[in-house]
Amino acid sequence: MLFIYQLIISILLLISPIILLIRILRKKENIKSLKEKFSFNSKRRVNGKLIWFHGASVGEVLSIIPIIKHYEKDKSIKQILVTSSTLSSLKVIKKFNFKKTIHQFYPIDHFIFNNKFINYWKPSLGIFVDSEIWPMMFQNLKYKNIPIILLNARLTKKTFSRWIKIKSFAKSVFNKITVAYPQNKETNLYLKELDVRNIITIGNLKFSENSDENLNNISKKLKSELDKKKIWVASSTHKTEEIFCAKAHLKLKKKITNLLTIIIPRHIHRANEITNQIKNLNLKIALHSSKPKNLKNVDIYLVDTFGETKKFHQIGNTVFLGGSIIKRGGQNPLEATRLGAKILHGPNTDNFKDVYKHLKLLNISKKINTPLQLASSIIFKKNKNSGKKIKQIGKKILKKTINELDNLINNEYKKT
Repeated sequence: MLFIYQLIISILLLISPIILLIRILRKKENIKSLKEKFSFNSKRRVNGKLIWFHGASVGEVLSIIPIIKHYEKDKSIKQILVTSSTLSSLKVIKKFNFKKTIHQFYPIDHFIFNNKFINYWKPSLGIFVDSEIWPMMFQNLKYKNIPIILLNARLTKKTFSRWIKIKSFAKSVFNKITVAYPQNKETNLYLKELDVRNIITIGNLKFSENSDENLNNISKKLKSELDKKKIWVASSTHKTEEIFCAKAHLKLKKKITNLLTIIIPRHIHRANEITNQIKNLNLKIALHSSKPKNLKNVDIYLVDTFGETKKFHQIGNTVFLGGSIIKRGGQNPLEATRLGAKILHGPNTDNFKDVYKHLKLLNISKKINTPLQLASSIIFKKNKNSGKKIKQIGKKILKKTINELDNLINNEYKKT
């Protein structure tokens, strides 16, 4: 089956120039990312122990930032390699200005590029975050006796159903994992079914906080304008959800003066599309990138820049999480929750089922189905106690995670 998988990848590579051109035109790739995905590495490997983290995109990369900060201080580790697959994740990690952490784009899962990647970087271990399962890479790492760690592992029912259709092949992939740390009970069960032999439950790493003062401050000029407004935030919205939120704004505007709805789309390349749609509702919109001088008559403030979500979660007393009205399984609500916001979401939250269940028990979140329900559920006051509870949970999970990784890196798998 692995042979067939590699054959399919090889065939796709033959038509890849067309696919890659389309991705470049859509600004999902650039020359640098393409070269690195074909294992033309742009950074230098220094002598000494290197640990490698891989996360697909922004959310996965942000979840490991506190761990990276910890190992930045560990003198026994000479270099930290972070790989991801999206341009947006690179932009986010650049903002941290790490000293010994470097970024490369994850190589295509073909034995030629995998081998070239592994032979160049020679990692002491590979730490794969969330749901990153790569059959050929796992095969090559296992062959070279490099431990494979599945950190904050997540398998949804939908993903598990796909793997179980090719059960024999799936088990041959998953049984190469040295140790897995599932983020919920559902994933724990699925990993056992797929023949992962060493499973340790710690909790969801996304409960932990990533704090960095340089990333979290809104400019004084913008803050003075925002202070004049009644604000709520719609975060990580997908197509159609911006209009859903704009309609809620229209209903709430009848009761609330100086209302401002801040919308942070999941994909900022949709900014022009969103702007046109909102203007059709006779609402005035301002783009964050344009740095407006005042927001006097502005209805919707559209955040069309990368890596600034937390800045606006800090000032949002109510935060609606997108990907939940449409069938995308929802987005992570924990950052906004830590900051004391009330969380609103649609009916589709399968990606964070356990998290939302926990938030509901704490009376922090509420499900809504219509713009009217959304408008009537918005509040303009923070709940600091709820934020503290989530932070405490996060600190415990982060501490346990680092202890586990310390044992793996410094004791059980000593490599240089």
